[in-house]
Amino acid sequence: MTTLFLVRHGETEDNVAQIMQGQTQGRLTDRGVEQARILADSMSEERLDAIVASDLKRAVDTAAAVAGSRGMTVETTPLLRERDWGGFTGRFIPDLKKEPWPDDIETLDQMMERAAEFLDYIKTKHHGQRVLAVGHGIINKAVQAVFHNLPMNRIPRMDNAEVRVLELS
Repeated sequence: MTTLFLVRHGETEDNVAQIMQGQTQGRLTDRGVEQARILADSMSEERLDAIVASDLKRAVDTAAAVAGSRGMTVETTPLLRERDWGGFTGRFIPDLKKEPWPDDIETLDQMMERAAEFLDYIKTKHHGQRVLAVGHGIINKAVQAVFHNLPMNRIPRMDNAEVRVLELS
C-alpha cells in the first residue's frame, strides 16, 4: 500500500489578488509561508519516505518547508502542475465569468489523463511508501476524481495547505 498525502500549496499573492495563475510560478504570501510552516509542524509525527511537488515555485516552496525540517529533498514533476488556463492565465478571475473560453485551455480530459499518470507514477516509483505531494487546487481535484472514480465537480475544493490522504493499492 502506498500512502499519498496530497496537499495544496500555501496561499499566493495571485490567490489574494484573484488572478488566474495556471502554470505560472506564483509566490507565497507571508500567510502562505506560515501555512507551509504549520503544515510541516502538523506532519512532523508522520513518517514520510518521499516529498514530491509540482515543479511550479509555489508548490516547491510549500513542499520545501516540510522537506527542510526533515533534511529531505523535494522531487518535482510537471504531472502535478496546475491546469493550463491558456489565454485566461494572468487575468482577473471575476472578469472571466462572462467571457468565452479560449481554445488553448487544457481540457478536463487532458487534465484527468495527467492526474491518472501522476497516480501511476507515485504507485510505481514510490510503491509501498508514504509520500507527501504538493500540487494545486484544480489538479488536486483531478487526482482525487481519478482516485475515487468521481466527476471533478463531486470533489470538494481544497484550502491552501490542506492535506488529504489517499491509500493507493
